[in-house]
Amino acid sequence: MTATASTIVVTGATSGLGALAAASLAAEGARLILVARSAQRAEQTISSLRESVPVEAEVVPADLARPGDVRRAGEEIRSRHDRIDVLINNAGLHAFETRLTVDGLPEMVAVNYLAPFVLTRELLPSLLRSPAGRVVNVASEASRRHGDFRIPEVLTDTSPFTARGSSERYGQSKLLDIMFTLALARRLADTTVTANCVDPGFNVTGLGRELPFAAGLERVLRTLRIGDPARGAGLIVDLATAARYDGRTGLYVTEKSRRELTPADPATDTSTQDELWESTEHLLAGLSESPA
Repeated sequence: MTATASTIVVTGATSGLGALAAASLAAEGARLILVARSAQRAEQTISSLRESVPVEAEVVPADLARPGDVRRAGEEIRSRHDRIDVLINNAGLHAFETRLTVDGLPEMVAVNYLAPFVLTRELLPSLLRSPAGRVVNVASEASRRHGDFRIPEVLTDTSPFTARGSSERYGQSKLLDIMFTLALARRLADTTVTANCVDPGFNVTGLGRELPFAAGLERVLRTLRIGDPARGAGLIVDLATAARYDGRTGLYVTEKSRRELTPADPATDTSTQDELWESTEHLLAGLSESPA
């Protein structure tokens, strides 16, 4: 599969890895659909891309912290595009304090996990119309530091945490991504759609945006050439388009030497994957039944 003439949906493409991946895909001739909270920033991204290549692109605004808005965005994309070739769920955040969404959900779980789950679910009919659809979820080796991981409690845990305790919560949200990807791959085993996830490695882009010293640290790391985001973005693009991944599914691949990894427990346990899937569906059903 190549990006040429493919229709590719990307979240989180207004900065960081997503912006770099979008630029590479545009250069390969892909048609891009950018899902972003800020329509203005997404339009600026497209304008920047068009300075180099004549990219065909559009923006679908969505608040990724709100599953209902993600669902609406998915429906909008599906109504415009009968076929989607690739979905890249890249958007994510690492919060350093407890924050709740308007739905009362933990923000990192909502953005990092529920948004990919909902958007993938909404776009599956269009992905299944592609001769070789692909779903690429951006995970992280931070998933190995997930602390006390219990389903379904992890989906709605709004107990307070500080910057020091934030790594476990972030790791939990990324482990959820991996488990979702593996469960999705099993469910799509007899179809033309594959589902894989990626650890993009350590990247300085957007590093700890909420920490006061982040900007200075990022400059130092860039000077030392540590954490080059182009490598992580390159792996995302490869999983989305490279022929070496044709027909391959259920992979967790790291930027480091492009190795396939075995995720942290309990990610590979199919019964736990199913428990997570059912708990997620139950949670989302409850949200959709709640008054606006």
